[in-house]
Amino acid sequence: MSLLATPPMPESPADEPLHGHPNANWPIYRTFIALDMEGSTLRTNPAKRVLRDRMYLLLEEGLRRSGVGAHHLDRLTDRGDGVLALIRPADAVPKTLLLDSFIPTLVDLLTDYNHGVADQPPLCLRLRVVIHAGDIHDDGKGFFGEELDVAFRLLDSPHVKRALALSAGSLALAISDEIFRAIVRHGYGTINAGAYRHGFCVRVSDRQRQGWILNDPGSPSVLAR
Repeated sequence: MSLLATPPMPESPADEPLHGHPNANWPIYRTFIALDMEGSTLRTNPAKRVLRDRMYLLLEEGLRRSGVGAHHLDRLTDRGDGVLALIRPADAVPKTLLLDSFIPTLVDLLTDYNHGVADQPPLCLRLRVVIHAGDIHDDGKGFFGEELDVAFRLLDSPHVKRALALSAGSLALAISDEIFRAIVRHGYGTINAGAYRHGFCVRVSDRQRQGWILNDPGSPSVLAR
């Protein structure tokens, strides 16, 4: 070998195989969007079928228009009168996008749909929505974990149900304190931090977890700074 030739570099730690590898016992990080229909127990089964179908269509269309494709998503999880969407971490789908684009888009889609069925009240659709993120598990039967428990506790909180009941709109949005502090309070894009009110807590695993509610999603004062 020539004296001028560069000797081979020793293998770096990054090139060495990892000791162990991800398995079913390791958590995976996801962003969560969970939806739940208002007043589903008051509807007939045929009406529920229509509303479930519309809920899925609006969710998928809202995500698509916001640039979130099927390749960004795990399988949707059905919750009877609701649905859970899990978004894989990707620079293409920052959590900011969901608040800046997806929520306003979903509000518009819901408003258009409800205008079209205004003469059929049983088919009107109003949704509670929660956005959170964290580590969860997938055991092949479904997704589970403490952070999902937090999301569903926020979604099912009486405070969020009351916010929708008192709203003239079609959607009530709740977010976790983690989402508020990491995204909302910084006012990225069209996000108006002042439109969120910190009004409630839920208890999960003997801890108080805080939630924030967006006042009247869809109004110009909320969606534009």
